[in-house]
Amino acid sequence: MTDLAIDLRDVDKLYGGAFSKRVHALRGIDMQVGRGEVFGLLGPNGAGKSTLVKILMTVIRPTRAQGNVLGRSVGHKPTLARVGYLPEHHRFPDYLTGRQVVEYYGAMAGVGRRDRKQRAAQLLDFVGMARWADTRVRGYSKGMRQRVGIAQTLVNKPDLVIWDEPTDGVDPVGRRDIRQMCVELKRQGTTVMLNSHLLSELEMVCDRVAILVQGRVSSQGTINDLTVHRQAYEIEVSTGDSNIDTAIRSSLSGWLDPGALSGTLPGGESLSVTLDSTHAPALLRVNSAEAAVVQPLLDALRASRLTIRAVKPIRPSLEDLFMEAVTDPTTGQTLAPGAKEGA
Repeated sequence: MTDLAIDLRDVDKLYGGAFSKRVHALRGIDMQVGRGEVFGLLGPNGAGKSTLVKILMTVIRPTRAQGNVLGRSVGHKPTLARVGYLPEHHRFPDYLTGRQVVEYYGAMAGVGRRDRKQRAAQLLDFVGMARWADTRVRGYSKGMRQRVGIAQTLVNKPDLVIWDEPTDGVDPVGRRDIRQMCVELKRQGTTVMLNSHLLSELEMVCDRVAILVQGRVSSQGTINDLTVHRQAYEIEVSTGDSNIDTAIRSSLSGWLDPGALSGTLPGGESLSVTLDSTHAPALLRVNSAEAAVVQPLLDALRASRLTIRAVKPIRPSLEDLFMEAVTDPTTGQTLAPGAKEGA
């Protein structure tokens, strides 16, 4: 990845001092976000996500950091004019209308009066708030406030937007609309960085993700990159009038180990068979992401007059990846937030 919107190396943040307990919120973060992609930042509470975002937005200073945002070093204030930001717990003055909120933030971002008025109308339509543009914020639902919040992040035509929990309190229709906004912004070349706990939403829209655990990047990449070694094919097979065990062993004798219901394919992929009873369907599992690998098996099963009821590719979900990252493999317990260090 050569063209990066965010390129972070060794970002570290230690809270506290000599007279208070120290909290190591970030422990050497390395993370890259490509230009024009939708990037998901994941992690349990206390993983350091908000701290990292605040460092990017220069709200807090890192203890140590290298890298750049939009080609300038981390902490370069003028670069913020090219960034749109939606905090998780944002608040707008209740007495302002949605239109006034967007124009107000446009003014703070240095957008000219004529342009910000035009942009406010366009953006409120973009986020589905045109009908309520002149309604005061105090009359908005949480979802409507989120939509206006998204609109204000775009008023300065940013190259990068960072949305912290943008679907919080938003109904299914609103979540779908926000996904579509992400797709449209990507089409326009804008980089979108999302921080959300709704993993299924991120899985549908993100090009790549990074999972933070206890202040470190546990993994990052595309969903396919992160799961390729755990992808598989499952084949459900049945037989009409004969013993399924005997039929399976006969048809797959070239791959199964002697006396076993498991074996190894020529390419090194593992094969296993699960049988529930004599006449119930059998479930074959081939640990490979390549469809071509299972074709000889299907041919052998058909040649033995077995019925192939289903062939299903299996890939761990983003939730599976997340739970694996935040679970201690030795105890099976969810990992605690970033450890506290003694003074």
